[in-house]
Amino acid sequence: MKKIFLFLAATVLVFACSKIIPGFLSPTLGYTDKTIVCKRGLTFVQSQKINFDGSTSPIKFKLLEIRDPNGGKAPAEFFQTYDVTQFKAGMVFDPKLDTTVELLNKKRETTKTTPFLFNESTGQFTFNQASGHLPLGSFAFDLSAVNVHGSRTLDSAGVIKISDPTADDLFTLNGTATSGFSDATGVATGAKVPLVTCTKVSTDGARIILKYVDKNGTPWNPKAGEIIIRGGRPSFTDYTRFHPIEFTDTAMICDFEVAPFPLAHFVDGTGYDWGFLMYYRIPSQFVSIDGFPPTGYSANPYVTFQVKLEGTYIVQVKLSDAVHR
Repeated sequence: MKKIFLFLAATVLVFACSKIIPGFLSPTLGYTDKTIVCKRGLTFVQSQKINFDGSTSPIKFKLLEIRDPNGGKAPAEFFQTYDVTQFKAGMVFDPKLDTTVELLNKKRETTKTTPFLFNESTGQFTFNQASGHLPLGSFAFDLSAVNVHGSRTLDSAGVIKISDPTADDLFTLNGTATSGFSDATGVATGAKVPLVTCTKVSTDGARIILKYVDKNGTPWNPKAGEIIIRGGRPSFTDYTRFHPIEFTDTAMICDFEVAPFPLAHFVDGTGYDWGFLMYYRIPSQFVSIDGFPPTGYSANPYVTFQVKLEGTYIVQVKLSDAVHR
């Protein structure tokens, strides 16, 4: 009994002299999905949080390094600052009140920011419009994690995959059609559905270049009256809020300032909601339509679309069965 007592006493003494490390830092904490996708140029893209896996909070994460696909240092664009125009804290756009650039600018400010911010409490990456300057590719990164228990390094904690936005991220086509309209009888007869495309040509500005072209790609001239408004129905002009339409030899140009464009449905004086519909007519002296008499028929195209992000775009409406005269 004396020996057992001495053994127990020694055991207690050993444990009493051992330092107890508080908390817990899991050896397997990390992202559930290690691939973080950034569609460059989008206004807001945020990654998931790191899974603490039972680790004691708070944990402070630090971004140690980002590497290029060859293992070298990440391109300088990741850490450079760029001008980004955004709404001030607590401010939001109100389409009913913010009807001029001056009123809009009271709510906006231009700040310098890197293409992403890293949250040291959650491990989240938040990308902004400046990410439009980042190169395409996959970039591995390392982190460190520190809490009351200790610290550890997360080598190759994840991969940032920089890709371009999809067409659906940039543009929605809600509908389009055209008809041949008889100048003599006023009867409209359906024609081939136009082909509508949206091409982003720059991340700068907030501009739409709207073009109507024939099946050979020849544009009609809005400045010369080759495209006219159909009375009583909305057109491109009815959705411009901040700047007047510029008419050129080949296109109608709108600087829309704030995405999406159009910002809101067009509701006429009777209360009828036209959605985003835009109607035009190409007078008969400027168009010939396949399958119709060679003269006396105008083309009546309509389109309804929405551009979702700032940038410069060409929206082209191609009348695939018509020829410019």
